[in-house]
Amino acid sequence: MKPKSVEVFIPGPAGRLEGKYYKNPKFGSPVAIVLHPHPQYGGTMKNKVVQTVYNVFVENGFSVIKINFRGVGKSDGVFDNGQGELSDAAAALDWIERENLDYSQCWVSGFSFGSLICMQLIMRRPEVNNFVAISPQPNVYDFSFLAPCPTSGQVIYSDTDELVTKESIEELDRRIKSQKGIEVVFSKVKNANHFFKEREEDLKTEIEKYIKDKTALI
Repeated sequence: MKPKSVEVFIPGPAGRLEGKYYKNPKFGSPVAIVLHPHPQYGGTMKNKVVQTVYNVFVENGFSVIKINFRGVGKSDGVFDNGQGELSDAAAALDWIERENLDYSQCWVSGFSFGSLICMQLIMRRPEVNNFVAISPQPNVYDFSFLAPCPTSGQVIYSDTDELVTKESIEELDRRIKSQKGIEVVFSKVKNANHFFKEREEDLKTEIEKYIKDKTALI
């Protein structure tokens, strides 16, 4: 039987935030949040990549929530250039932690603009054990705040991304790799565009491989 997700509305800094939530019944399950692409370019939690990531977490024993940022779907508020969206993500993390006080690991993930918010969130939340950042755009956004990157994680990118330069990904890789005590895996999906169109299965395989490796000890 397919696990059942429920629609939830959680308190956010600009009003209520719309979300989809799945609670794993097993005691001590890890928790995760999934963040969507840029709201001003049509990004919502219904995005295909967001849904793929959400499903991978569900299938691998997590309690997981994906939310619509402020002003998207049924979420209150208006777009706030990343600052407010970071607060929304923090509210989602607060909420899922309260719902799962026994959680064993805490993960954050995001796609495109969502990966920027995801990376900013790990700088503020020491309880985060791991992250999955998909299609970050270091040629568009400044990732120099990752100094140092506080936790291990996975960055997934395409070698044929039409919105991201190869050089900027290599530079991000170099910056993070030079830090001791953490391991950030850069996973390449070949022949994919920024949105992994027709490469969703390859994307799923990369995420699943990483999650299974990191949760094997739970």
